Amino acid sequence: MARRWTPQRFARLRRIRVAACALSVTAMMVGTFAVGARKTVAVTVNGETTTVVTYAMSAQRLLARMGVDVKTHDLVESSAGGDRLTDHAVVTVQSAYQTTITIDGQRVPFWTTATSAAQLLGFFEANEHAAAKITVDIGNIYNKLTGGMVIDADGPVTVIADGKTSVAPNGKLPAASILDAKGITVGKDDRVSVERDGDETILRVQRVTVGQETRMTTVTHGTQTVVDPSLAPGESVVRQQGEDGRIRQVYDVTYVDGEVESETLASETVVKLALDTIIAVGPSSGSNGSDDAAGSGGTPGSSGGSMSGGSGATGGSSGATGGGSSDSGTSGGTTGGDGGSNDSGDGGSGTTGGSTDDAGNGGGTSGGGSNDSGNSGGSGDDSGGSSNGGSSSGGSDDAGNSGGNSGGSSSGGSSDSGSSSGGSGGSSDGSSTARLWHPTPAQAQAYAAGAAAQRGWTGDDWDCLVKLWNRESNWRWDAENASSGAYGIPQALPADKMAVFGADWRDDAAIQIDWGLAYIAERYGSPSKAWQHSEEVGWY
Repeated sequence: MARRWTPQRFARLRRIRVAACALSVTAMMVGTFAVGARKTVAVTVNGETTTVVTYAMSAQRLLARMGVDVKTHDLVESSAGGDRLTDHAVVTVQSAYQTTITIDGQRVPFWTTATSAAQLLGFFEANEHAAAKITVDIGNIYNKLTGGMVIDADGPVTVIADGKTSVAPNGKLPAASILDAKGITVGKDDRVSVERDGDETILRVQRVTVGQETRMTTVTHGTQTVVDPSLAPGESVVRQQGEDGRIRQVYDVTYVDGEVESETLASETVVKLALDTIIAVGPSSGSNGSDDAAGSGGTPGSSGGSMSGGSGATGGSSGATGGGSSDSGTSGGTTGGDGGSNDSGDGGSGTTGGSTDDAGNGGGTSGGGSNDSGNSGGSGDDSGGSSNGGSSSGGSDDAGNSGGNSGGSSSGGSSDSGSSSGGSGGSSDGSSTARLWHPTPAQAQAYAAGAAAQRGWTGDDWDCLVKLWNRESNWRWDAENASSGAYGIPQALPADKMAVFGADWRDDAAIQIDWGLAYIAERYGSPSKAWQHSEEVGWY
């Protein structure tokens, strides 16, 4: 007997049919995805190839599942383009190591996957666009990653070391083997480099030594002029004969093949202070007697233009200073009283007293005579001007130094340079940790030429890269978009993304270029595709 139809039974059967259809569709989708996502991929790591079956959708995810440790500067390429994976794709991983190249005389650390010096030089020659001379420095000729940097040159290699030139017939050997065969030992600081001069390949060894040099520097003495009311107008008397000072400077010097390459000031000591020549002159014929006395309203402790310590600078007593003005360029002042000057009138009580001799120089915050050079002294109880280079508080010299002198009443003679606090020659500019510090656009392009070529980007790809970064930044390391904040040669946004390749990304163009190339490789696959996108939408 057939089952009786009921609304409840109809609804139950409908639910069963819908569920069966849903399960069938789901099973078909899962099956389609499994068949489509399943890939057979060849993975080559530093020349060793393994074939794997994977469901990973990107090369980076596949390598992570395989446990392949990929460093920041390693090159990862997929034949499917960018970071994508397809069935039968080939993923190539090349481990990078650091060597040093020389671009127009500037040594630049460079991460490369080249297996020989000739290959690395070939990277730069492939995209050569400027007359930049590239030299490959082999920092460690027994490199553990490469088994020793191979020259890999066709034909003989010219070896230059210790002033002698010889020829190695087999350019395919590692640098270490060639040098060992020639009996040339390499010290820990010595430099081994490979360069090309036309068709000639040159393997060069440079001996590097570090030493110290001591030098004596003469500090020229100055001349000071003081007004002496006891002299007749126009009369002058030399009160003190000047003597030059001397400074002992010690430099750390780096020699390359016996020639000075760089030097850094290690220390300096004042051996003898410069002693100024002091000339006393009579007052001008137009001045009156009251001009040479203490200013009106001055404190009882103020004193006329006296000199102390043989410097001709004004001395101070009871919180006030006197002292005639000088040619040396110092002016001092204290509260109350005025320095004996030769031209101008009185100073009010508690105000700046002395006036200038000739040039109308501004005085300090309070009394004291000023000078010919137009420099102003500092405040305090001492009118002795400080020196240009340092912090000594004695009477100043001809250098026209401005003071920052405060407190005390010393007035000993100082030298032209003052207390030396700086050094000269070979000082660091903060670029010691950077690889390509503040380069010119030409130097940046020379570096990028090799970095792009080792990714296989030559010809049209290189031309597109040049045009792309010309549009973005004109190859300037400090280019910054005021509205968006994009920064650097590749115009990274946000800019701090480049920190993955190094902390000095704001100043180091090598970091900017390495990040930019990696970004283009991952997102577009090649500069030509990035340039095409930039042409279409205005950015990449």
